[in-house]
Amino acid sequence: MRSIWNGAISFGLVSIPIKLVNATESRSVSFRQVHVEDGGRIRYRKVCELDGEEVAPAEIGKAYEDADGTMIPITDEDLAALPLPTAKTIEIVAFVPAGGIDPLQMDAAYYLSANGVPAAKPYTLLREALKRSDRVAVVKYALRGRERLGMLRVVDDVIAMHGLLWPDEIRAPEGVAPETPVTVRDAELDLADALMATLGEVDIDALHDDYREAVEEMIAAKAAGGEGVAPPEPGEEGGGGRVIDLMAALEKSVREAKETRGETAEVTDITSRRPAKKAAAKKTAPAKKTTTKKTTAAKTTATKKTAAAKKTTAAKKTTAAKKAPTKKATPKKRTA
Repeated sequence: MRSIWNGAISFGLVSIPIKLVNATESRSVSFRQVHVEDGGRIRYRKVCELDGEEVAPAEIGKAYEDADGTMIPITDEDLAALPLPTAKTIEIVAFVPAGGIDPLQMDAAYYLSANGVPAAKPYTLLREALKRSDRVAVVKYALRGRERLGMLRVVDDVIAMHGLLWPDEIRAPEGVAPETPVTVRDAELDLADALMATLGEVDIDALHDDYREAVEEMIAAKAAGGEGVAPPEPGEEGGGGRVIDLMAALEKSVREAKETRGETAEVTDITSRRPAKKAAAKKTAPAKKTTTKKTTAAKTTATKKTAAAKKTTAAKKTTAAKKAPTKKATPKKRTA
């Protein structure tokens, strides 16, 4: 890979000669602007607005436009004379936990290659120190005429550098969050959790740009004399400002995700899980208490009635026994 910058990493008093190499590349399909009538290329020419003449690249310089429109010329010598200690040095200023870097600050990515045999030892030392500390290095460096902020981390056996935006280049998210108060129900969160669990993890390396592939297929078809690719069948449009049934959308999403993975698409229990339990508990509990009370009361009443009946019967028998006259035994007649 071709290096785009040569310099050194300043690690305290240790200097590590390195080469900077782009770690990413764009695979987007690029188009040219053409004249629709005859297919001729449309080109841009740099013209001076004062005399209308086309200007060659060698005759083009830099200038800063003041608030009143005045152009203040700036030469390469002016910029070179500025005190820029990081002009050829990636200066490490601190080591911080990887989680301390806000992903919003992430910019372009580069690989740092050891420049020459003598650089191998200090390069390896810094790499292993970063691995063992589980930290990243915050650095300052200069590239394309300006000082920048960066972060060094280890990727496999290579030190990679991510360009970082300066903190004051990150805009505050004012007025971005929904201003209307919204309440999210437990059942909706349950379905969202189920959808997240169903989608699961993904192998990032297996993902690819479907749109780019479709563009390439269309170009190949037209180059072969065809009419390109047939337009897709019209489907449901995005939500936009349309009010959607969130629960239904979540249920459908979980069902489709499970079907895609070959799982049984059952989401009925999830939608009514928490509310159903609470409702059932409230309705069932009083019913059990009422039944128990009624049964106990019925048993108590029956016991009382039985005891009272026994007492009444015994009392009647005793009274009858007292009132009844005592009968004398009648002697039997003897037969001659």
